[in-house]
Amino acid sequence: MALLSDLGTEIVIPVCAVVGIIFSLVQWYFVSRVRVSAERGGDGVAKNGKNGYGDYLIEEEEGMNDQNVVAKCAEIQNAISEGATSFLFTEYQYVGIFMVAFAILIFLFLGSVEGFSTSDRPCTYDKEKLCKSALATAIFSTVSFLLGAITSVLSGFLGMKIATYANARTTLEARKGVGKAFIVAFRSGAVMGFLLAANGLLVLYITINLFKIYYGDDWEGLFEAITGYGLGGSSMALFGRVGGGIYTKAADVGADLVGKVERNIPEDDPRNPAVIADNVGDNVGDIAGMGSDLFGSYAESSCAALVVASISSFGMTHDFTGMCYPLLISSMGILVCLITTLFATDFFEIKAVKEIEPALKKQLIISTILMTVGIAIVTWTCLPSSFTIFNFGVQKDVKNWQLFLCVCVGLWAGLIIGFVTEYYTSNAYSPVQDVADSCRTGAATNVIFGLALGYKSVIIPIFAIAISIFVSFTFAAMYGIAVAALGMLSTIATGLAIDAYGPISDNAGGIAEMAGMSHRIRERTDALDAAGNTTAAIGKGFAIGSAALVSLALFGAFVSRAGIVSVDVLTPKVFIGLI
Repeated sequence: MALLSDLGTEIVIPVCAVVGIIFSLVQWYFVSRVRVSAERGGDGVAKNGKNGYGDYLIEEEEGMNDQNVVAKCAEIQNAISEGATSFLFTEYQYVGIFMVAFAILIFLFLGSVEGFSTSDRPCTYDKEKLCKSALATAIFSTVSFLLGAITSVLSGFLGMKIATYANARTTLEARKGVGKAFIVAFRSGAVMGFLLAANGLLVLYITINLFKIYYGDDWEGLFEAITGYGLGGSSMALFGRVGGGIYTKAADVGADLVGKVERNIPEDDPRNPAVIADNVGDNVGDIAGMGSDLFGSYAESSCAALVVASISSFGMTHDFTGMCYPLLISSMGILVCLITTLFATDFFEIKAVKEIEPALKKQLIISTILMTVGIAIVTWTCLPSSFTIFNFGVQKDVKNWQLFLCVCVGLWAGLIIGFVTEYYTSNAYSPVQDVADSCRTGAATNVIFGLALGYKSVIIPIFAIAISIFVSFTFAAMYGIAVAALGMLSTIATGLAIDAYGPISDNAGGIAEMAGMSHRIRERTDALDAAGNTTAAIGKGFAIGSAALVSLALFGAFVSRAGIVSVDVLTPKVFIGLI
């Protein structure tokens, strides 16, 4: 038996989610203490008791008491916020129509399996028992689909709100030094990361418990209905990612063409109206889109793991703690990321520009190391020493240490992907320097070289993903792959914090330029932004790496649930599908 009782599980998961939400609100409070209104800039600082006089002198020198600058920053921030909000509202109108149409489709397809009959049917794997009707599955799947979609949309929207709230504050803090600005940008990234991870977990957990009231002992049907949650999350991510992404690039290229190429004025120049659109793009594409995207992967890997577990020994013996193993990993992830975030904001202070990238890199390392310990604790307290996992028609015996390794393989593969991405995209290493060097001979060599480098950069991540798939499948079949994907996404709060930090710093630089701040402040925001570009790439690496594992896990869950033993590639239909 597991050490953690079912009651313990029922308390631990929601408590961890609530802790995550409270932590993000605390971070938001810290960010909101930076004033973007016409008060005298020095008040907040002088009260800190840290050499108030010294700070005051710096303010005079940096023009900190210049009310015009603060007012200008506030004005630009409002413009960006308004633009981002109106874009997302327009997008969500279309998404809303799609959501309703798709929900009706799900209901019709799933309901018509038994001709909309309301009578119970024998279970797929245990013919003696009766499971709930197909109509019930259809109704509940549709509900969970809508819940997943709404949670996904909400995650993206809240992320965008906090980012547009923090960008001018980062600019204003940059007057006091690069460390202060970094903390504001990072804290606001953390708000988004923790809100998304905690909301996703809490909504999924509450949904499972509410559905359980109706389904009772029919866990097979219960967790089949829950899969709609993941589908909802990722179908919204499609709109957020693609819609936001196209807008971002169009605005960025448009602003550059009209400014740099036609008029020969610098980037983010206030005379170029397209600059606002460019800054809006960063928020809707890189923050709202990325948030929805990672939420989709997160929800789907949880759902895939739950489906396979429901037809394994956890589901057969109604072991609720074992069943919730994927959710417990996510809960532990929230606590681990909470400690990790404190390392960046409270334990170590950043003094110089060169400390920014190492600080963000440390976030990845610290969260991975702590999470490894966390997974060990969860595995040994929540799982029996051996259990069976469904594997293509047979039950495979699995030990708890094997499952621990499955999750760890995914977690460490994520770290490797993050590091390789950082190496290829950071200006501190040779690849980026070589690309810059190739510009000497013109744009053509630059494009070719950059593209070649992009192709080269995926070799190690592909091997990392391949090895994690092989190891996790060998140990725990399709369930292993699903929890490996969850392992990669277990530190999602930290991953999103460093990812959202990028666009916020980018916006801060744009605001500094448009508000006509001094050259020195622009240098500081540029330093933050340079690190931000790298972290945004790391975030994308995580999203794509986990998506590869998740897609396989989902396929595995489908195959397990549908009772398919093999797929023949030589059948023309399958081959056509592959092409």
